[in-house]
Amino acid sequence: MNYVLDFSDGSKEQTDLLGGKGANLAEMTKLRLPVPTGFTITTEACLDYLQKKDYVSENLDVEIRQHIQRMETRTNKLFGSVKNPLLVSVRSGSKFSMPGMMDTILNLGLNDETVFGLIEKTGDARFAYDCYRRLLQMFGDVVCGIDKDRFEDQLDFYKSKKNYGSDTELLAEDWQELVRIFKDIFLEVTHKPFPQDPYEQLKLAVEAVFRSWNNRRAITYRRLHDISDSLGTAVNIQEMVFGNFGSQSGTGVAFTRNPATGEKGIFGEFLLNAQGEDVVAGIRTPQPISELETLMPEVYQEFLRLSELLERHYKDMQDIEFTIENRQLYLLQTRNGKRTAKSAFKVCIQLVEERIISKEEALQRINPSMITQLLHPVFEPEQLKLAEVFAKGLPASPGAASGKIYFTAEQAKKASDLGEKVILIRQETSPEDIEGMVVSEAIVTSRGGMTSHAAVVARGMGVCCVAGCEEVQVDEFLEQATAGTVTLRQGDTISVDGTTGTIYRGSIPYVEGDEWQLLETITNWGKEIAKIGVKANAETPSDIETALKLGAQGIGLARTEHMFFGEQRIFEMRKMILAQDEESLMAPLNKLKEFQKEDFRTMFELLQDKPCTIRLLDPPLHEFLPQIEEEIEHLASETQRTVAQIKHRIAELHEQNPMLGHRGCRLAVTTPQIYEMQVAAIIESAMTVSQESGVTILPEIMIPLIGSKEELAWLRERLVQTIEQIFENEQKQIPYKIGTMLEIPRACLTADKIAEASDFFSFGTNDLTQLTYGFSRDDSVKFIGAYEERKLLKSDPFQHIDEEGVGALMTIAVDKIRSFDSDIKIGVCGEVGGDPQSIRFLQKLGVDYISCSPYRIPAAILTIAQESL
Repeated sequence: MNYVLDFSDGSKEQTDLLGGKGANLAEMTKLRLPVPTGFTITTEACLDYLQKKDYVSENLDVEIRQHIQRMETRTNKLFGSVKNPLLVSVRSGSKFSMPGMMDTILNLGLNDETVFGLIEKTGDARFAYDCYRRLLQMFGDVVCGIDKDRFEDQLDFYKSKKNYGSDTELLAEDWQELVRIFKDIFLEVTHKPFPQDPYEQLKLAVEAVFRSWNNRRAITYRRLHDISDSLGTAVNIQEMVFGNFGSQSGTGVAFTRNPATGEKGIFGEFLLNAQGEDVVAGIRTPQPISELETLMPEVYQEFLRLSELLERHYKDMQDIEFTIENRQLYLLQTRNGKRTAKSAFKVCIQLVEERIISKEEALQRINPSMITQLLHPVFEPEQLKLAEVFAKGLPASPGAASGKIYFTAEQAKKASDLGEKVILIRQETSPEDIEGMVVSEAIVTSRGGMTSHAAVVARGMGVCCVAGCEEVQVDEFLEQATAGTVTLRQGDTISVDGTTGTIYRGSIPYVEGDEWQLLETITNWGKEIAKIGVKANAETPSDIETALKLGAQGIGLARTEHMFFGEQRIFEMRKMILAQDEESLMAPLNKLKEFQKEDFRTMFELLQDKPCTIRLLDPPLHEFLPQIEEEIEHLASETQRTVAQIKHRIAELHEQNPMLGHRGCRLAVTTPQIYEMQVAAIIESAMTVSQESGVTILPEIMIPLIGSKEELAWLRERLVQTIEQIFENEQKQIPYKIGTMLEIPRACLTADKIAEASDFFSFGTNDLTQLTYGFSRDDSVKFIGAYEERKLLKSDPFQHIDEEGVGALMTIAVDKIRSFDSDIKIGVCGEVGGDPQSIRFLQKLGVDYISCSPYRIPAAILTIAQESL
């Protein structure tokens, strides 16, 4: 088996084998673009190395040497030569982009002798020793685990001693002295001298990159982005080109469209006289790429041409790393650019409008999780006017957040674990900070630009970020940040606006974002393709309006119990529960009916001809009774009862397992007047709205917790009698349906029998999961985490449908219902109805619609469309 492929032998389709970076380097080489020559060690080699527990095979070593020899032939340079040395970069590259999570080493091949060859070749000792100290620093960090701050602190100390303001002021002898200092650090920490054999350097570097696949930050990133641990990373060995070769050289990162807003046009940054890691690490704040047009117009125009070519070739926004060596442009990498949700939506819409991709391709490119990011919160405008500005920086990732500031990833994580909302402030972030970044509401850096590590990772996570906030002096040792005369200390509260780049003192209220137009375009495209409908779980006017705005095709679950908790309503509800005879029962029920009619009328007016499924009362009655002594005393005085009588009634209603007890349809069996009141309110409201609007209203009445045909048939007969009496009194009729929820295992197993008495069905997956597993949905949170950690559960079954158990019951039910009547509508209204992972199963199951909370509707539509494609 060959574990090494030359760039000229691969293609962009081989991401599994070559990783994203290697596959794209191969593709650019095939396109004859200016890519420095090189080769890729495959992901299979990485997996082999990890399986053998840190052992590079002799065959792989031989292959690497053979490919180095080919590079020597192509470049007319020699690896390890003291006259004309070939230097290489060693970069990781997994199938999916993981910016900064794994390791890179530049200038490999330099040693105490080849540095003189580089001087002789270039005539520039300053440049040569700068490259050598970079190798020592990166090799020490990546291969030997030496804290990079050991090197940075020495560099800062040296610059301070010499009164240098920046790295570019250091002379050849300065870098030479720092090389000596860095080698001493290497020897002190590792107890070994820096390896002088270039092939030994290369072998150790390749092993380090392989190992970096399993470093803590990479594992955290993969879990965050749902990337498999079994993929491994490729390693790309590439001829070095030098952006730090004087003022006519530089390095940069650019996007073919704005990764934050989606705006068309080159967006990026560069640094003169620097290497690529300087831009990504945020050590120096770069210049906008537009300034390259003034400094090197011919290079800028060539970059524009190549950028457009790559975007057209890949049919997507590209993130391009480039180096300029003596005004010669080289491309080091291209990949589909990480972007904010807003940018993702806008770019997809633009590419469809530009006829580069189809609507179907656009839908496949948007991850459902992006939709929640799209509606990023923004600060409340009036409150923002009163806020005190602390500092300003670059708007690296949009959104708004308030929280307490912390200066290390460890502190941020500890505070987050205690329930605090945290904001991470750093000079610049590094991949080691990933665990702190994940838990942060926002990220602020005093250094770095729009393409720095902090900016790229924050955009990928949908976290707001302000980068390059140079007026802020961050002292991580003293745990404080100073801007002007104001100093903030750890635990102080700030508010961060990632859309404008502004940081404020204190907490500012925020409201939801408003990118409705972008969302509407995508959801409308999704609806054209989706094979099952999406409705909303909603009953309040604001939720219904939001649901319709977000694309709901109706209401799949309106929970009537939520309508009884207003001050007046709960009082009547309590009076009804305390009733001792028919008269004292009907008086509060009649008042509750008027409240219900008001609610249902509003719902029908908002929905018009869209379907509306209303679930009759579900929870046990004890949930409506007071628990606090003061409230019990107030209820007693208002109902002419004694406190003892009310407490006695509360005790009567107490159940050991209330979720398994006297609730749902069981309430209606013992007190049918409750459901009769609700049904009368529904029908009378529907008739009124139908008459006033001229629109036919078709209410769907859903009975919860049915376990047998007999239960449903008995209740249906009572409710139909109530409805027919209303029709007779009003001398007119409207269409209606009476159906039930499937949330008891027995109901699933006898669904064909229940179908004889039901006009439609809807799976209540919360209760069905609870009753299948025997897990309390309210208490299981105490132990579900332990089950997942010990791999006793693949995931929380209340969040993602359990296909083997709950899913099997649902499959039985659907098959039985369809065998009785293939036209009966079947929906899903439990929480998993809005879960993209569960939707994939539900679509295969063959349900007609799913129903979920309003803000999950667009993601559900998108997921269904993607599965339909």
